[in-house]
Amino acid sequence: MEKLVILGGARLSGEVEISGAKNSAVAILAASIMVKGKCRIENVPHVSDIDVLLDIINGLGGSAAFVEKSTVEVDCTNLNKYEADYETVRRIRASSYLMGALLGRFHRARVGMPGGCDFGVRPIDQHIKGFKILGTEVEVDHGMVDLRADSLIGDNIYLDVVSVGATINIMLAATLAEGITVIESAAKEPHIVDVANFLNCMGANIKGAGTDVIKIKGVPELHGGEFSVIPDQIEAGTFMIAAAATHGDVTITNIIPTHMESLSAKLEEMGVGIEEYDEAIRVYTDGRRLKRTNIKTQPYPGFPTDLQPQMLTLLTIADGTSLVTENVWDNRFKYVDELNRMGAHISVDGRVAAVEGCDHLAGSPVHATDLRAGAALVIAGLMAHGVTEIYNLKYIDRGYEAFEAKLRSIGAQIARRNIEKELHTNAV
Repeated sequence: MEKLVILGGARLSGEVEISGAKNSAVAILAASIMVKGKCRIENVPHVSDIDVLLDIINGLGGSAAFVEKSTVEVDCTNLNKYEADYETVRRIRASSYLMGALLGRFHRARVGMPGGCDFGVRPIDQHIKGFKILGTEVEVDHGMVDLRADSLIGDNIYLDVVSVGATINIMLAATLAEGITVIESAAKEPHIVDVANFLNCMGANIKGAGTDVIKIKGVPELHGGEFSVIPDQIEAGTFMIAAAATHGDVTITNIIPTHMESLSAKLEEMGVGIEEYDEAIRVYTDGRRLKRTNIKTQPYPGFPTDLQPQMLTLLTIADGTSLVTENVWDNRFKYVDELNRMGAHISVDGRVAAVEGCDHLAGSPVHATDLRAGAALVIAGLMAHGVTEIYNLKYIDRGYEAFEAKLRSIGAQIARRNIEKELHTNAV
């Protein structure tokens, strides 16, 4: 078991490069299951969620591995199983994409309910609705989702709620269906566009990704090819917030600035300086206390739920009282107790957190409760007085590549320590 040890107070400055988008890469790797041929996928982040998905693909009879630092080669030509290992699937949320991919490939899929971070229920009713409209029989029993179809026939599908997972899953299944599928009220996140672009590069016919209506004309099969994953919007946002939290001056490179507009607008509202370039953003402050603001998470292009914990952490030292409303997940404030342990003044009522700004946080032992909450606690440690120790690093490792190394490169005083080794040394 490991922990992160952070000595707060260092001002971050310099330049940091963002990795490929984890949320995009996991969906693209699942989509590669439908491809008969070799896929070379570049700009893939080396994080634990990716490793789990590679293990799943290999377990299904495909071949998937990193061949370079950020390049994965996948060949699912001989993939011959439609049931994913239950215990492995439970480790990541993105395992849900196996449903649509395997259903498209075999017209049959048996996949466990998705796992990953625990911040609320993960309804898959919209996924199931879409699969049924395409002609699938669906059974859910003892945590397993069993899908079977004699054939998949395109149709019109209206999503009752905007769902990223359902949009991607239905798009995957429809890619190899007969006829035309239209998804209305589709989610518009950047990684949905990226998945559609990947599929199109492999021979699919998908139009409208990035709008609320996606049209998929089914094709008989997909072929191999090369593709590069977009930069990680959430990792970029995490570093932007970390720069503001430490009154730093950081240039974040290898990003798409338009993907960051909702965050950039809120940071500017708080008094943070933002300079945009073609593929970079500079974030800086003049050292004065930041202003309060209110945040409401929404589907893209609104403020992303995956940046809510990091932004709330920044608001703990803003001047005044801020309100943070979580409109996507129903239980995403579990980490608030950890911040209050560090001296924050946060009260939660249902989906709304009231954050009363304080002068500073104080270093303390804390535990990550999910991936983005773990990143938020790192930011808290960076801006706190004293030493912060963060446990449950398995969550952070799910989605941030070389997180502490990147932070050290811009001035953070952060290190990873082996807990068992420290205990043994102290006992001796």
